[in-house]
Amino acid sequence: MADSIRAALVQTNWTGDKESMIKAHEEYARQAAAQGAQVICFQELFYGPYFCQVQDPGYYAYAESIPGPTTERFQALAAELGLVMVLPMYEQEQPGVLYNTAAVVDADGSYLGKYRKTHIPQVHGFWEKFYFRPGNLGFPTFDTAVGRIGVYICYDRHFPEGWRALGLAGATIVFNPSATSRGLSSYLWQLEQPASAVANEYFIGAINRTGIENLGDNDFYGTSYFVDPEGKFVGAVGDAYQPELIVRDLDLGLLAEVRDRWAFYRDRRPDAYQGLVQP
Repeated sequence: MADSIRAALVQTNWTGDKESMIKAHEEYARQAAAQGAQVICFQELFYGPYFCQVQDPGYYAYAESIPGPTTERFQALAAELGLVMVLPMYEQEQPGVLYNTAAVVDADGSYLGKYRKTHIPQVHGFWEKFYFRPGNLGFPTFDTAVGRIGVYICYDRHFPEGWRALGLAGATIVFNPSATSRGLSSYLWQLEQPASAVANEYFIGAINRTGIENLGDNDFYGTSYFVDPEGKFVGAVGDAYQPELIVRDLDLGLLAEVRDRWAFYRDRRPDAYQGLVQP
């Protein structure tokens, strides 16, 4: 594994239709590759609006199989660019069985698998239980051309167990594609993921979309970032209002240094936690 990798995140706004949104992300991927990026992650439900602001079965039409047409389209692009891709999409496993999912594609275009969002909110402006079943694939990690990566999705970030499971499985970078709106969550956005990076001793790439969509009053505030295992932002965070491609160099040598210094994995006591995992 390389001593460092160049990684990219995309935060953007809704263009108005699925095809133009896909084309916009194809262009972001090309720009990232031109800047030397080796891995890229898009935002939650990247080719659509954040339709969970309303409860409307018409939006079920955005779901597709994974792998399927959009996955295959980006597999071809990944192979062309030599770019690892994390593709957050709306998955239909079969009619009526729908998930909030991220597909992972390696730099040679091979499909490596998917993660299904585990924790599903159902609160004002985030009516996700109307659209998604809870994930049932656990917390997989994926061996890619840039090393072992993991994925957590949006609301998952409030729950520490999945972060820990990904670290124990050897993830060096975990991507968290999100759609989160201005207000109290912006305070948590700057707090939770840096803390999780420290507690689990890996890099996190946190992505949030931008803009106000015509489905509600959610104001998505961008500010996407990479954070290192010391809890420090890698470069500046993304703009709070505008679309942005964020490309950063991640020093993987810091992982071993931090794990030797703090030894959190050595000192954990899973035997003492049994009561916490009871429903």
